[in-house]
Amino acid sequence: MHIDITQFVIDTTGASGITNVETIQSLWSGYGKILRVRLTGLETESVIVKHVQLPDQASHPRGWNSDRSHQRKVRSYQVETAWYQHWSEHCDNSCRVPHSIAMEQSETGFIMVLEDLNDSGFPVRKSKVSLAEMQHCLDWLANFHATFMGCEPQGLWPKGTYWHLETRPDELAALDDVRLKEAADVIDQRLSKTPYLTFVHGDAKLANFCFSKNISQVAAVDFQYIGAGCGMKDVAYFIGSCLYEEDCEKYEQQLLDSYFEKLHIALQERESTLDFDDLQRNWRELYPFAWTDFHRFMKGWSPGHWKIHGYSERLSREVLAQLEQIKQ
Repeated sequence: MHIDITQFVIDTTGASGITNVETIQSLWSGYGKILRVRLTGLETESVIVKHVQLPDQASHPRGWNSDRSHQRKVRSYQVETAWYQHWSEHCDNSCRVPHSIAMEQSETGFIMVLEDLNDSGFPVRKSKVSLAEMQHCLDWLANFHATFMGCEPQGLWPKGTYWHLETRPDELAALDDVRLKEAADVIDQRLSKTPYLTFVHGDAKLANFCFSKNISQVAAVDFQYIGAGCGMKDVAYFIGSCLYEEDCEKYEQQLLDSYFEKLHIALQERESTLDFDDLQRNWRELYPFAWTDFHRFMKGWSPGHWKIHGYSERLSREVLAQLEQIKQ
């Protein structure tokens, strides 16, 4: 690790020294690394450092390499910095996130020093989950959405999610599904014009949830694409990250019922005056739109991906048929 970063971590944490630096993972397209830094002289044993180094030329694993892609990534790290500086403190234990320790940004990159969730009781990562474990993550999303219901996304993306249409014209141009391409803007507008906007995590896949040792609680990481949106975007994306085609259909209603039950409780706990019945009606109607919105991105970005399956195609056809019927 570069000596300047080492000194930055020591200065901002108050540690007397660093004993070990472990690379957890490389960032997408070679934009830096996430590190676990072991400290001395503090009760806190370690911190996480997200070190973003802006490359001269990115190397995208799927070939999407352009100035637009680069600018989107730069903006995403600016957004994540703003999230930790101004918004993350509003999350309580019901939607646990890492505590922000220090942030630094320059022309060459970003440094984020964050709480190590492993040392705070969330050391488990899952690549496969049971329905009960999925429901813990859906509970997190429900509490998160309730916390930021109606908030203006200052400093964040005006529209959350990494696949939202306005930042993905290249993938739309590559889409060979003509009906879906022609309907993309209308689908995006339907989701954006819900009267019940909240903040969406924007990349709420299973890999971004950290579980407690007994798997009864979760925390979430990676807030590069947080912004305003319909909560169904997170829910649909999360379910799609966990289940294959048959189970997406089989457990759809059970998982949605679980989410909305928790959302109702979370809004009541926050003394919301919203009409929950109307919110639930609106968002349930938008669930297939949220799924189709991501399906549109996937078909343009990676046409052979495993997430492009019969369930996704069926929901997409139903949404397109509904929109075509409205036109008539």
